[in-house]
Amino acid sequence: MTDAADICAVYNQAIAESTSTFETEQRTESERRTWMQEHDVSHPILVAVMEGRTGEKVVAWASIQPYRPRACYSGVGEISLYVHEGYRGRGVGTHLMMALIEEAKSLGYWKLLSRTFSFNVASRALCKSCGFREVGVYLKHGKLNERWIDAVIVELLIPENLT
Repeated sequence: MTDAADICAVYNQAIAESTSTFETEQRTESERRTWMQEHDVSHPILVAVMEGRTGEKVVAWASIQPYRPRACYSGVGEISLYVHEGYRGRGVGTHLMMALIEEAKSLGYWKLLSRTFSFNVASRALCKSCGFREVGVYLKHGKLNERWIDAVIVELLIPENLT
């Protein structure tokens, strides 16, 4: 729970930028602590930590949430990944995504999925480089800042767990 403030800061930056989440309300450290407590061993939160002038700090985070409550979807995880703007383009997101995929593999997930804004070229490239495929587009999936946003659906099958 010691990472809640840094996780909150990274997420709030993404919320303010309006380029990667439909969320519009800034989050609090307390809310992020509650969110973290709701995650269990099967739904991990991973962080990327870098050494800075004031010590270590979380510069990115990724998580797996349940996709749907039905038992048939127990091996499908919905993922999120956010990188602090000062650390983008350095491979942090790729490293964290690959670690999340490995964690999902060890937990028995057979599929990971997510959605990304159609105009978020960096996110789409990250997903593609990590083996995700684009499977469709939700047109006008949500409205953000008075603008309709299309969301690209991405998925990754984990062959080792497809038995």
